[in-house]
Amino acid sequence: MFPERFSNLPAYAFPRLRALLDVHEPGGPVVHMTIGEPKHAFPEWITRIIADTAEGFGKYPPNEGTPELRQAICDWLSRRYGVTQDPETQVMVLNGTREGLYNAGMALCPERKVGARPVILTPNPFYQVYMISAISVDAEPVFVPATAETGHLPDYEGLPASVLDRTALCYICSPANPQGAIADEAYWETLISLGERHGFQILADECYSEIYRDTPPPGVLQVARATGAHPERVLAFHSLSKRSNLPGLRSGFVTGGPDSIARMKQLRAYAGAPLPLPLQHVAEKVWADEEHVVQNRALYRAKYDLADRIFGNVPGYMSPQAGFFLWLPVEDGEAAALRLWQETGVRVLPGAYLSRDIDGENPGKQFIRVAMVAPQDETEAGLTRIRDCLFGG
Repeated sequence: MFPERFSNLPAYAFPRLRALLDVHEPGGPVVHMTIGEPKHAFPEWITRIIADTAEGFGKYPPNEGTPELRQAICDWLSRRYGVTQDPETQVMVLNGTREGLYNAGMALCPERKVGARPVILTPNPFYQVYMISAISVDAEPVFVPATAETGHLPDYEGLPASVLDRTALCYICSPANPQGAIADEAYWETLISLGERHGFQILADECYSEIYRDTPPPGVLQVARATGAHPERVLAFHSLSKRSNLPGLRSGFVTGGPDSIARMKQLRAYAGAPLPLPLQHVAEKVWADEEHVVQNRALYRAKYDLADRIFGNVPGYMSPQAGFFLWLPVEDGEAAALRLWQETGVRVLPGAYLSRDIDGENPGKQFIRVAMVAPQDETEAGLTRIRDCLFGG
């Protein structure tokens, strides 16, 4: 009586982690370094906006976002990437970016591609919603390793033409979760050209775009515009969760070609959950303010330096280019996570929980993901315990 399409899924990463760790006592004061939930302070003026606009909770909000919020987003896109998007036809507000990443498959993936079952490409390891979107529309998810050999970004160009011809959608995350790798302009140009030749759309998850060392990562929109790509070729997804330390606000957006956005709006009119009006008013102001983002980035930059100092002599350590995760090499990620918990009380996520086994290989198996989201002193304590426990001090 139930559908089979989700029956063979592994347990989601965090329930799976609880099953691994919580039957054991922690070996020290607990430090949570598993989930990418920012702990830095968000701007204090946000609560005043919510209070001043609280009457909006008594109204149904516009599904696609208020005109003011969509304009604020377009203004930010212009400042950040130098591109001009139409707030009426090329932007839609999301109730959390995960909603948009999922519904992009529902709204945009055709039932057939070149007369066959369509393919949706995803990096491996990956944000799990990419896979679920593919399964939900009965597309074939093709997991492409993102390893040290490929610069921790998927080598989509290396896939057989027969797979690329069937590809309808291609997910890519830059800066990458979990590795922190950045798609440079050359990578974007190659991927966009591949999409042009084989007729697929690129879904660029850029939620970590504002957390970086010194140079802002290039975005898919600016490269697509510079290369003259088809206006429907790319969609970009952004969020206030990481940029502004507001994961609970559930405010994100998608931007792309007008035909793609129209299809996503149509689906959302039937199945979406719009962001409450007071929260949309908050998002208007947050997208317009960069001061808090600069301050936030400085805090993460200090953590990069901290991680480099603590792990700099660890063989295989990769200093993150962006984002707030460490992707640390270990012999076995699950065993390492369990040992850390039992001996130190530090909670980290086994890399295999973010990856899929393909032909008996899991590109995340020999890694742990460490979220550097806590205050600096707590982060330093956690990283030091990880080094001393797993890498011998």
